[in-house]
Amino acid sequence: MRYASIDNIEQNDQLEKNIYADDGRILLNKGVSFTVGIISRLKNMGVESVYLMDTEGIEVEEENSFDEETKREVLANLSKSFDYIQSGKNFQPQQIGKSAEKIMSELMHSKDVLLHLNDIRTEANKLFVHSTHVAIMSVLIGMKMGYTPKELKELGTGALLHDVGKSLENQPGKENHHTWKGFNLLRKSRELSTLVSHVAFQHHERLDGSGKPRGITKEKLHPYAKIVSVANDYDNLVAPMDGATPLMPYEACEKILGHTNKWYDHDIVWQFLRSIAIYPNGSNVRLSNGKYGTITAQNHGLPQRPVVRAFQNNELMNNYDVEVIDLSKETTLFIDKVMNE
Repeated sequence: MRYASIDNIEQNDQLEKNIYADDGRILLNKGVSFTVGIISRLKNMGVESVYLMDTEGIEVEEENSFDEETKREVLANLSKSFDYIQSGKNFQPQQIGKSAEKIMSELMHSKDVLLHLNDIRTEANKLFVHSTHVAIMSVLIGMKMGYTPKELKELGTGALLHDVGKSLENQPGKENHHTWKGFNLLRKSRELSTLVSHVAFQHHERLDGSGKPRGITKEKLHPYAKIVSVANDYDNLVAPMDGATPLMPYEACEKILGHTNKWYDHDIVWQFLRSIAIYPNGSNVRLSNGKYGTITAQNHGLPQRPVVRAFQNNELMNNYDVEVIDLSKETTLFIDKVMNE
C-alpha cells in the first residue's frame, strides 16, 4: 500500500482503500482501476490523495484497522444527525449514543491495536470522517486510562459531536466560535450528559490558558475535553481541513509531544502515543545504517520500533539484498527519514 497524491495517479493504478460518501455509502470500492474519468471525478469531489495497491510485491502485514462496517454506520448516523440540526429539526441524539457504544464495543476486542485511521476524505465527508476518527482515538485512550463503560460512552458521544457547531449558522457576538455554538446546542438536550456539551465547549482550550474560546486553564478543563483535544489536534495535523500541508504521523506525534504539559496533559499524551501507528505499515523509510525499506509490521507497545523489510539502497529490484529488521531487537538502528512520494 502506498499513499499518492491525486496528481500522481496513473491509469490502471488500483485503489487500496474504499472511498465513502458523507452518509457512509461506498463511492469507490477497493480494487477499482483508475481511469481518466475516475481521477477527474475525485478531483471535483475535493480528494487530494488516495491509497494505492502496492505493485512491488512486498508483503505488508494487514493492520488491525477499525471495522469498516462500523465506520460506515457511524458516518451515516453523523450525516443524518447533522442534516437534522442544519434544517432546524429537533435533535435526536440517541443514534449518536449508539454509535459511541459501537465504537466502544469494537475497541473492546482490540485494546492493543495501533491505530492508523486512513480513510480518504472528500469535501462532503471530511467533517464526519474527522469526527469519527477523533471519537475512535478518544475512546481508545479512555480505555487505556481505565474509564468505565458509562464514561467511555459519554466520552465517545462528546467526541463524535465535538465539532457540531461547525454545522450551525453564524451567531452575533463572542459566541460565534464553533465551540460556543456546539455547546449552546448540546446543553439544551435532556438526553445528553452535560459533560458531552462541555467536550464541544472545551476541546480547543489549553492547559496553559492559551486556548479558545475562553482561555481557561487546566484546573477548569474536564478530562474528556483534554482527551478530545489531543485526538482532535492530531487528526487536524495529519489531515487538515483548512488546506494546510498534512504532516506524516510521526511528525504530528512529535508536535503533540512537544506541547505536553503546556497544551496537553502528560498522561493523556502517553496513552495516545501508545495507541497510534507512528510509522504505519506500507511506509517507505530510510534507516540510520543507510538502508531503505518498507514498514511491514508493528510491535504493539513499541510504536516507534516497527518491523522493516530493508534493501541495500533505494532501488526496489529483485537482485538486491533484502533483510527483515525488527527494530525492537536491533536497538542501535533507528528510522532516519520517512520517504514521501
